[in-house]
Amino acid sequence: MEKIGKVADFQKPKCVMVKGKEIACFLVDGKIHCIENACPHAGGPLCEGDLAEFTVTCPWHGWSFDVRSGDAVNPQYAAGATAYKVEVKGDDVFIDM
Repeated sequence: MEKIGKVADFQKPKCVMVKGKEIACFLVDGKIHCIENACPHAGGPLCEGDLAEFTVTCPWHGWSFDVRSGDAVNPQYAAGATAYKVEVKGDDVFIDM
């Protein structure tokens, strides 16, 4: 598990670097969810996308993903984004890479 910050750091979508990978982090309903930051379509930055409930939409071409699982929301998209397990211990946030 890698520490990626404090709970207070994730009040809005945020991108963090972990082991050379950019990770998009989202706080939804009091829980932090992390997926790879690069959209599998064309590499768009998911942490800059629009977030509606559990769905983030890539700002480049509109592909949408569930931040809990990384699954593509639209059935025509073949690829999803890798999701990572997040654990909160006290005020610290950890990700399992």
